[in-house]
Amino acid sequence: MLNVEIAKFQKEERAAVTSLDVAETFGKAHDKVMRDIKTLGCSEEFNTANFGDIFYSDSMNRKQKACVMTRDGFTLLVMGYTGELAMKFKEAYIKQFNAMEAALQGKLIERQKGIAVRQALTKALQQSTEDARMHGHAYPTYTNCIYKELFGLSANQLREKFGITKRDSLRDYLTQEELRAVQSMECLVSGLVDCGWEYARIKEFIHTNNTRRQIAA
Repeated sequence: MLNVEIAKFQKEERAAVTSLDVAETFGKAHDKVMRDIKTLGCSEEFNTANFGDIFYSDSMNRKQKACVMTRDGFTLLVMGYTGELAMKFKEAYIKQFNAMEAALQGKLIERQKGIAVRQALTKALQQSTEDARMHGHAYPTYTNCIYKELFGLSANQLREKFGITKRDSLRDYLTQEELRAVQSMECLVSGLVDCGWEYARIKEFIHTNNTRRQIAA
């Protein structure tokens, strides 16, 4: 079965699949699939929005080019593939894409909710003595505390794990479940800050009462 994953096209996360998976699933040589993509004859706009180059190491550890594509790109590519087996895979793949896009929509909703939660935490810290005591670094300090409690890693360590820089949004790389866990703990911390608790007490409290323990990010 083809592996539907998440890839970025023009900075937008979308459900995607690689040419390697297409070749394996439809029993085609990878170079033939790459040739099929090149000879589709689609517009430059469609090509840019739905196909992208990636690289992988082959069995001889040589760097080779492959292609990642969206559902629209996949549909256009395999439209000409025929036979009963091809049809079954097309139908199954469409179901996978739909499931992945539903998950992405759920993640988008969590990201929107997360904005309000972060704003509440930021406001609580600003209105407390914590931000002044930490010389304006209260929010990143508390965020690192939450990340370490949930993932066992700081924000910088998570960025290193995901291979991203400070210019990238770390939360774009968290799953829907992970986003919910972060937001839940941010809500808790925000309430404790409003109650006048300081960092050391809050840190000990969330560690003692974290029923999730660490999530494998």
